[in-house]
Amino acid sequence: MLVEMGLRWLWRHRVSALLAALLIFLLLTLLATHSLLNNRTHELRPTADRRSQRKAVEKHTPIPHQPARHTPTARAERRRRAQAPVVFLKTHRTGSSTVQNILFRLGERESATFAFPQRTYQFNYPNRFRAAFVDELPEGSSQFDLLCSHMRLDLPQVRKVMPLNTVFITLLRDPIETFESVFRYHTSNVPAFLSAHRAAAREGKPALKAFLDSPETFWDPKEPGNGLAKNPMSFDMGLNNQKWNGSWPEDLAQLEEAFHLVMIAEHFDESLVLLGALLGLEREDLAYLRLNARAKNSVTELDENMRAKVRSWNVLDTLLYDFFAQVFWEKAGQFGLDRLKAETEKFRESTERIRRRCVSRESVPPAELEDLLRPRQTESVTIVGFEVRGNLSLQDQGFCVRMMLPELQYHSHLYFKQYGRDMRAAPAD
Repeated sequence: MLVEMGLRWLWRHRVSALLAALLIFLLLTLLATHSLLNNRTHELRPTADRRSQRKAVEKHTPIPHQPARHTPTARAERRRRAQAPVVFLKTHRTGSSTVQNILFRLGERESATFAFPQRTYQFNYPNRFRAAFVDELPEGSSQFDLLCSHMRLDLPQVRKVMPLNTVFITLLRDPIETFESVFRYHTSNVPAFLSAHRAAAREGKPALKAFLDSPETFWDPKEPGNGLAKNPMSFDMGLNNQKWNGSWPEDLAQLEEAFHLVMIAEHFDESLVLLGALLGLEREDLAYLRLNARAKNSVTELDENMRAKVRSWNVLDTLLYDFFAQVFWEKAGQFGLDRLKAETEKFRESTERIRRRCVSRESVPPAELEDLLRPRQTESVTIVGFEVRGNLSLQDQGFCVRMMLPELQYHSHLYFKQYGRDMRAAPAD
């Protein structure tokens, strides 16, 4: 009853809230655009000293040089230089590593300034994001242009770091598929999952089944490391992931107002077409390979009983997903459903051509991959990767390697390129 009342309140006030938000956004956009047009060229182009430093850094980087793009039209060049900053909330096990790779490639090519964590590749997760977690602004840069490393969202704190005209995007996935993947991937580092795994080993049954049979037995909400153990997408979005409360409708409305696009993993290509329209990107910019994917034997098949238990345990994620799925299709309708269908088909054809050009083998076991292209493995799953096709030109090799580059390797490469030093290690416990 409380959920239904909250949702009715949310949808009743949604139109007026959106109109007010739109007026404020338009005003801020006008102010930001004026500043952007005056400063953007300087901000996205490093100084001569900075260019020299980056060239020196690249000599010691085992990644092929970034390929030269085709010569753009003057209009396209102006569009890219005026591109708004972007925040991508990287949610766990939703396909977000693939989207992050697209943004990494875009940012590297455009010499954007990344807002990186001070240590490792996450913003002190699972703590809520704080502006203090961000590394210093590099010499020669006046603002951060891209923030797409793992964090638990805190909108006011993120806004302290990023410019007013920042575009906010994220990605959600079916809650059942998300939770199965989160459980398998993070079995060893989420205390509730690890306890279930040990109990299952004693009882001789699958760990996920043991957990779902009595999740409250293993889940301690006071344990900081258990954030992903219940409603993991809600947790990443900065929401109360433990139980429904009266703030949920307002919190959802604030997220809808803040995020320009919430992509849906089950409609990934359509989501990327909308992302391309939002950011002014071309099809080649959006081409992708599915990164951080598990081997088939690392996926747990769920029967209907287990699926029902996952849905019941993650009811807030279901609410979150259903809400933003509806918002997604509203945005698709504004774009034009027939247009979206046609553009998605063209995008898939373009991406498939690029995949055939780049990939000699996919779903390659980690033992058969070189270090540069080997994804991070966990104790509970096997993550497969890609093998780049041989006899490529230098330009194609640079493009193709980047498209299949795992998160940690690409993150380290970009950090070193930006700061001229390796990422700092996480402090010892």
